Amino acid sequence: MRQLHLGLDVGTQGTKALLIDAERREIVAGASSSYGLIEGLPQGAAEQHPETWAAAIRECVAQVFARSGAKPAQLAGIGVSGQQHGCVVLDERGDVVRPAKLWCDTSTADEARELSLRLGRSVPTGFTASKLLWLARREPQHFARVRRVLLPHEWVNFRLTGRASAEPGDASGTGFFDVHARRYDLNALAAIDARLVSCLPELIESSALAGELSAEGARWLGLDASAVGALVSAGGGDNMMSAIGSGAVEPGAITLSLGTSATVFGYSASPCVDPQGAIAAFCDSTGGWLPLLCVMNATGVLEECSAAFERGLDELSASAERVPAGCEGLLMVPYLVGERVPDLPLASAALLGLRPGLLRAEVVFRAALEGVALNLAWGVERMRALGVDVRRVRAVGGGARNPLWRAILASALEAPVQPLENPESAALGAALQSLWAARRAGGTPTPIGALAAEWVRESGAPSEPREEWVEPYRRSRARLREVVGKLFAP
Repeated sequence: MRQLHLGLDVGTQGTKALLIDAERREIVAGASSSYGLIEGLPQGAAEQHPETWAAAIRECVAQVFARSGAKPAQLAGIGVSGQQHGCVVLDERGDVVRPAKLWCDTSTADEARELSLRLGRSVPTGFTASKLLWLARREPQHFARVRRVLLPHEWVNFRLTGRASAEPGDASGTGFFDVHARRYDLNALAAIDARLVSCLPELIESSALAGELSAEGARWLGLDASAVGALVSAGGGDNMMSAIGSGAVEPGAITLSLGTSATVFGYSASPCVDPQGAIAAFCDSTGGWLPLLCVMNATGVLEECSAAFERGLDELSASAERVPAGCEGLLMVPYLVGERVPDLPLASAALLGLRPGLLRAEVVFRAALEGVALNLAWGVERMRALGVDVRRVRAVGGGARNPLWRAILASALEAPVQPLENPESAALGAALQSLWAARRAGGTPTPIGALAAEWVRESGAPSEPREEWVEPYRRSRARLREVVGKLFAP
């Protein structure tokens, strides 16, 4: 009996997989495989080859089936979550033309600025549109070979099914998508290159199926022929899948995702467009919308501290608990890889307020925790101004496991921060979308909110704002804004 659903989350630092049993309502196995960026590229460039993702996917799939003892014949469906904004370009044979430029690639800042001026709206540097204009300008020999343009999750679905498709959630992060009408923006495409219209995948609804697992797709996954015919859902971007896997599929639910980047997002029944462009007006992957704040610097800042001081994250966190809020005046501007909010793709990080005795590992590490939290709080302030109700947040992602960081975030955001039982919400969301689409296709539709309520579970008590930290962080947030304005004034 086919009752298992596989959720794949193809991220920047690695791929994760979850195998869930729809009948028993439980996660039966999980796996992960790590990788990094291509090394030796010019400053600002961030790229990965899709075959790196393919190898990690096969490793994860082998692990979850081995650990669970499940058979490929039991696989009912597959859902795919992918890092947003990546640019996968294929030739007429379907082969990858060049490595994919990723969301954190800031080498296309000039092209993003030009497109923003042409279109009269913000096109962030990380979005796919600027990457295509960059490719046309900087690598015309590669651009001439392009016959298909896909996002990372769309490329995985293409390999699984042989069909190229897109859905509104992930597509809304390209820079050439109309979030109101939920369709491609032909004017934006024409501003890049007129022939791109013919290179884009067919747009389907988020609740639809991308297709069925083909014989070639099963071999690509490392599964035998008994898996052929498993349903493949539309999938979506990692934030859209994380929204499903954290229960942010109905009004009032807000999620904070702490990974390589950090995001804050929540469900909206209508588009939420920020005239300043700070808050992304995404569609979600359930039929609604997903106003989203994204900052580019999160766990990577902590890992830099860990590497610099040659101490583990747990050890640094334990020692940082003894450092007072505000770090005795030490403030970190955490823009190690530039920043999206505020829109400073070429910015760098800084430590301000250094005095004798403050350049200690625990102080600098706490300043890193606080710097990321304060930058997020600056963006959340904008979300609230747009009418997004941020009163309580659910924390997911690797960084959500750090209790000190959750306490700092709760005080900086001035809202309780609740961890979840399963912090890998994108992989879970992908599996749940697969189950949702399969039931719909089978004639027994279940509301996505009801599915999320069955599977998404909170873990322990929330971290509440600490009264003695709230005011210092308000002052620090104002200081960060002032400092950034001076450091990176145009």
